[in-house]
Amino acid sequence: MAQMVQLLTAFTGSLGFALLFNIRREKAFLAALGGFLGWAVFLAVRGCFQANDYVCGFAASVMLTVYAEWMARIQKTPVTVFLVSGAIPLVPGAALYRGMKHLMDRQLDGFGRESIYALLFATSMSAGIMVTTIVFRMCWRIVTGERSRRI
Repeated sequence: MAQMVQLLTAFTGSLGFALLFNIRREKAFLAALGGFLGWAVFLAVRGCFQANDYVCGFAASVMLTVYAEWMARIQKTPVTVFLVSGAIPLVPGAALYRGMKHLMDRQLDGFGRESIYALLFATSMSAGIMVTTIVFRMCWRIVTGERSRRI
């Protein structure tokens, strides 16, 4: 039951940010579905493999990026429409908040612990997005026969 609440929250949070970014309704729904799927992968990797949060965040970012790349091509929309809204549930906002709270309370050990967690989690997310984007676009060029463009 707790996982269903988390998935529903991930969907509505992504939908809220999609609407905040003035994305059209049908595309906002698809962007929110990306947030739902990303969080579902996060929970599945954690549950099945008992992996740490960094591995879960990496796996969720990989799946979210593949979803965003596919939806962008299907909907003829920039990838960032689906990627940014879908990544909202994965952002380590609670750790950033707790880190700043520890800093304001002059608890430097708590500040360091929470800040390092947030930094490492954000790094795992960005690595998942970057690696997947590069591999997806290389494969897409091979499949479609598209030649590289020169500037």
